[in-house]
Amino acid sequence: METKIVYLKEAQEFIGALPDKARRKILLNADLVRAGVKDTRLFKKLEGSEIWELRTEYSGRAYRLFSFWDTRTDTLIVATHGIEKKTQKTPKKEIAKAEQIRNQYFKK
Repeated sequence: METKIVYLKEAQEFIGALPDKARRKILLNADLVRAGVKDTRLFKKLEGSEIWELRTEYSGRAYRLFSFWDTRTDTLIVATHGIEKKTQKTPKKEIAKAEQIRNQYFKK
């Protein structure tokens, strides 16, 4: 069964602001994850968190879409926001931001 991906407003804005080829690569990788491809180079759970990274490398740049799972009704991956990653480590403030969005999402 295919998983659905929901892009929250900030994730949509991040993707929409990228160069066309980078945007297409991110969406291609998202489609692979949605179709069930299990590859930590594409989709990886962040240690000590309920947040996952949809990972894309394109033209020497590292893009990350932060996301979480919602399995209450359908199986959804909810993409919260994205960054162009500039260092090896994922910034803790970005993980915290995704966790805060996740908490707000589940309060609905």
